[in-house]
Amino acid sequence: MGLLYTVLAFALALGPLIVLHELGHYLVARACGVKVLRFSIGMGRVVWSRRFGRDGTEWAISALPLGGYVKMLDSRDPETAPKDESELHREFTRQSVWRRIAIVGAGPLANFLVAIALLAVLFMHGVEEPAARLRAAPQGSAAQLAGVRGGDTVVAVNGNPVQSWSELRWQIVHAAVDKEAARLELRAQGGGSYAAVIPAERIAALDVEGDVAKALGLDLWRARARIERVLPGGAGERAGLRPGDLVLRADGRAVEDGQAFSEAMHTSAGRSVQLEVERAGRVVALAVTPERDQASGRGMAKVLLAQPVEMVTVRSGPFEALAKGLERTWDTSALTIKMIGKMITGEASWKNVTGPITIADYAGQTARVGLATYLQFIAFISISLGVMNLLPIPVLDGGHLLYYSLEVLTGRPLPARVGELAQRFGVGLLFMLMALAVFNDLVRLL
Repeated sequence: MGLLYTVLAFALALGPLIVLHELGHYLVARACGVKVLRFSIGMGRVVWSRRFGRDGTEWAISALPLGGYVKMLDSRDPETAPKDESELHREFTRQSVWRRIAIVGAGPLANFLVAIALLAVLFMHGVEEPAARLRAAPQGSAAQLAGVRGGDTVVAVNGNPVQSWSELRWQIVHAAVDKEAARLELRAQGGGSYAAVIPAERIAALDVEGDVAKALGLDLWRARARIERVLPGGAGERAGLRPGDLVLRADGRAVEDGQAFSEAMHTSAGRSVQLEVERAGRVVALAVTPERDQASGRGMAKVLLAQPVEMVTVRSGPFEALAKGLERTWDTSALTIKMIGKMITGEASWKNVTGPITIADYAGQTARVGLATYLQFIAFISISLGVMNLLPIPVLDGGHLLYYSLEVLTGRPLPARVGELAQRFGVGLLFMLMALAVFNDLVRLL
C-alpha cells in the first residue's frame, strides 16, 4: 500500500503539471493562428484518441507516461506538412520569429504561473509551520561561536524577514549558494534583540542538499522532556517511568529538552542510565537500561515524549500573497540555475541531480504530511520543470529558444543541417542526464 500511495502521489503531482505545460504551448499556438494536429499526454504509440474542435485536433494518450507533446502543422516533417496551400499561413515555421518564441516559451511560462498561483493560495490560506525559535547550539558549532542563545527566535537573515523555520532554512541555503556570511537577527526570549554573524567560510562549506541549519548548530526549540506514554514491556516500563514524569537529569547531566533525553537513550544501549524525574512535585530517582535496536544499533527506552515545538501560522492578504508567490518562484528558479552552474564548474557535486525515484519518494512523504505540504511540493516541482525546460539543450524548449534568439540576432534561421546535428547531440546529452539522475536515485535508495 505504501508503494501504491507513493506512485499515486507522484502521478497526481507530475501528471497535471505536464498537461498544463503542454496546454501553454497549445493555447498560444492557437492564439497565433497555428494549426494544432495533436495534443498528446505521454510519448510513443497512441493508445487512445478523440478529435475535437474546428481543426479536428487529436487529443491523445500515449503509451509511455513520460512527458507529452503538441504536434503542429510543420513543413519540416512530411507527416505534419500542409497538404493544402490554403493552410500554409497556419504552418509553424512560416510564423514570425517572435510568434515562434511565444509558442515555445509558453510551456515553461505555464509552469511558473502554476507555481505562483499555488504558493499565493497557500500564503493566503495560511500555513502552520514550526517557528524559527532555536534550542541551545552545541558547543563549538558555528551558531554557538557566533553567539546564538537557546530559546531565542530568528526574525531575519541578511536583512530578509523570517517568520518560520522553513524560511530560516531557505535563507541559509541562499547564503550557502552565494557563499556569503549569514547575519542572523534574533529576538531574545527575555526581551530585546541582538545579531549573530556566521562567517562566510562556515556557510560556504555547507552541503545544500543536506540539513544546512543543523550543520551550523541551528535546531528547533523543543519543550521539556515530559513522558506522554510508556510502551508496554519496554525498558521505560521496567524502570518505573510513568506518563507525566518530567525528566530532569540523566547520569547527573541536566536534560534540556525531549531531544536531549532521546539522544541520551540512543547513545546508552545496554547500559544503565541514572535518571532524576519530577513526579507530582517530588524528585524520583530511577535507573533505565535502553534496549538495543537491531536495525540501527541505538538504545531505545520505548517511551513517547510530549515534544511540541512552537508553531506559527504564516498568512498573507491576496496582493501580498501573490507578491510572495512571485518572489518565492523567482528565488527558487535563480537558486536552481546557480546550482546547475556550480555543478558545471565543479563547485557542487553531480550527486545533486535527482530523478523520478527521488521525486516520487518526496511526493509520497509530503502527501502523508498534509495537503498544504503536498501542494508546496507540487509548486516547487512545477518551478523545476519550468527551469529545466528552459535549459539551452537541443530538443528542450530552451534549445529551440536559443535557435530563435540566434535568428533574431543574425536575421536568418539556423541551417537545417546544424539543427539536425544539434538535435542528435541534445538527445544524447538528455539521455546521459537521465541515466545520471536514475543512478543517483538508486544510490540514495540503497
